[in-house]
Amino acid sequence: MQIELGTRRLSYDDAGEGDPVVFVHGFPHHRKLWAPQLRALSGQYRAIALDLPGFGESDMPERFTIETWADGLARFLDAIEIQRAVIAGLSMGGYITLAFWRLHRDRVTALVLADTRAGADTEEGKQKRRETIELARREGPTAVARAMLPGMVGKSTREREPSVVATMRAMLESASVDSIVGASEAMMNRPDATASLATIDVPTLIIVGDEDVLTPPKESRAMHTAIADSRLEIIPGAGHVSNVERPAAFNQVLSEFLGGV
Repeated sequence: MQIELGTRRLSYDDAGEGDPVVFVHGFPHHRKLWAPQLRALSGQYRAIALDLPGFGESDMPERFTIETWADGLARFLDAIEIQRAVIAGLSMGGYITLAFWRLHRDRVTALVLADTRAGADTEEGKQKRRETIELARREGPTAVARAMLPGMVGKSTREREPSVVATMRAMLESASVDSIVGASEAMMNRPDATASLATIDVPTLIIVGDEDVLTPPKESRAMHTAIADSRLEIIPGAGHVSNVERPAAFNQVLSEFLGGV
């Protein structure tokens, strides 16, 4: 599906009926990252996954910032006539989800924070972003995908699930150079969201793969400690894209959580 937001088109998948759950993908993914969750939830919920501006089939944004994406998500909800929803974000999508809470908390029924962190980039993290930008400009998305894949997918998945690895490689390679550069700069310049965690007063599920080396479980434990009454689930045998690597385990935890919201 596509919808016009101002002068730009945004693409999304919208499956099922019921209480809305909106999924926000990570970097450099697109909405099909959440295909296993839309299939699992559409029998009970209205499950929606969008291509962030600049990714998938959505048009490029005017500028790349985490806050701009969060505001755009609010406009998207207006356009599809949703007042409040469960917002679920993975990795960069988690940064956007936390920004959405800060900017539009009255639109949030519950939060799902998957394989993400609240803190800003360290200097080491910023340097890695700069290296990704340089690699994208010099050699293109295929080189970026090759460099990112070992960190993106857990060790167990790389050893046992070649089809998952191939699917993720294709997704990473689909991003444009401009999107890789713009999103990397957006993440590098994002504010620290740690202080806002204590303000979260809606049901919150935190999920992380136990083999996630990009946003390791210690980051999720820190968020769990800071968010009152939050629920933490660590998925064994999964890396940074735990929802794709162990979809059955991820969906079970997610469904149990949503059932209690």
